[in-house]
Amino acid sequence: MKEKLIQRYNKAERVNHWIVAGCFVLLAISGLAFFYPAFFWLTGVFGTPQLARIIHPFVGVVMFLGFFIQFFRYWKYNLMEKEDVKWLTSVGQILKGEEVGDTGKYNAGQKIMFWLMTVCMLTLLATGFIAWRPYFADMFPIPLIRIALLLHAVSALVLIAGIIVHVYAAIWIKGTIRAMVEGVVTQAWAKAHHPRWYREIMAKKKAKDEAAGRL
Repeated sequence: MKEKLIQRYNKAERVNHWIVAGCFVLLAISGLAFFYPAFFWLTGVFGTPQLARIIHPFVGVVMFLGFFIQFFRYWKYNLMEKEDVKWLTSVGQILKGEEVGDTGKYNAGQKIMFWLMTVCMLTLLATGFIAWRPYFADMFPIPLIRIALLLHAVSALVLIAGIIVHVYAAIWIKGTIRAMVEGVVTQAWAKAHHPRWYREIMAKKKAKDEAAGRL
């Protein structure tokens, strides 16, 4: 029996996502190499330690721009709602694989991750700008640069931890990775995990089909 599919992400959204993901991996590897002496050998991801220090902030800017394209696409779907409270207070059931609440395009966990990433990205951009030699660091006093580096490291570690959870959840919920690789999910997946979004998509499809039938 042929699967009934729904588009969740278009090609531009998927390309944007994987650019951000690729930049994140490079930044996480090189950032850990700078922060922990035992991982210094990881600077080889950019060829040499010197190149890693030069390239790291530029890749950071690319990731920031890519993420905020996503931000402006998705922020309106990530505002907390009454149904999200029900989801958050039923985490035990969710961990057992049970679905809770009339979830829209994103559930409460995804929304929290979205806003956590947004805060981390803004902090990383601001602190990275302050510490970026040789371009901007000379504009700021040494004590401020030290604070910026500390906040940069903390934000990076929080973001890395968040992304690990994000990846685990995508693997755990079968069908999620397909959405960002192929751009589609099955109707059954959508109805089970995001019922309100499923109804909205099906209503739009029905209206479109009816309009096409009248032409």
